[in-house]
Amino acid sequence: MEKSAATLKKVLGLTREPIAVKFFADVVALDGFELPGERRYCQVLMGAREGRRLLLTEDNIACPAAAWALGLKEPPAKLSSGEMPAAMGIFGSPAAAKHTLDTMPRLKMGKYKMVACCPLGEAHFEPDVIVVESSVEHLMWIALARVFDTGGRLSFDTAILQATCVDCTITPFLRQELNATLGCYGCREATDLADSETVLGFPASQLDKIVASLEKLNEKAIPRVRGKTVHRALLERDPK
Repeated sequence: MEKSAATLKKVLGLTREPIAVKFFADVVALDGFELPGERRYCQVLMGAREGRRLLLTEDNIACPAAAWALGLKEPPAKLSSGEMPAAMGIFGSPAAAKHTLDTMPRLKMGKYKMVACCPLGEAHFEPDVIVVESSVEHLMWIALARVFDTGGRLSFDTAILQATCVDCTITPFLRQELNATLGCYGCREATDLADSETVLGFPASQLDKIVASLEKLNEKAIPRVRGKTVHRALLERDPK
């Protein structure tokens, strides 16, 4: 994991850590991990990309929507009815919010009791999902690396709601496929995710191939694009 994390950071130019996420069927003690006070899932990811090793259980998860999605807690009625998101101004009506919530992929209630998040390079377990929070350009190369050998198209599934928990963790885990999001109300309000940044997640089973493909992309494509070769030629022909 350490070598893969180092390659991701070097090739992409990441300034923060890619994140390893693992689900546990029971609450267990993990060396070097802390169980912080109440946190939202997106805040635990934020801590992990800054170098912390954090645990989330039903006792310290602060976001009812993420707790529901992760199968840690049943939702309050005002959430499942759509009343809460509508009252927050995210949707035009409780019915619209409920319709969106009804389409959310979720982990089976009670199947997992704990979620561990830490920098990928410090993971002493086999992660279930890798999450990267960074600039759109960085995430573009990860997505391209996913289809570098196979070709084809990627389809990203998002409701612009529960971006980090559902879009970039649960969806890649259940479908075993990379998924990206534009972010959501929650993660953009509750974390320091910049306006120019977003989030992507992929199953850990794809890590080796993505890293290998990124190294190949870095031989020619990435340096050329970052050098703005064609744009510079345009400016030389038609300076402003």
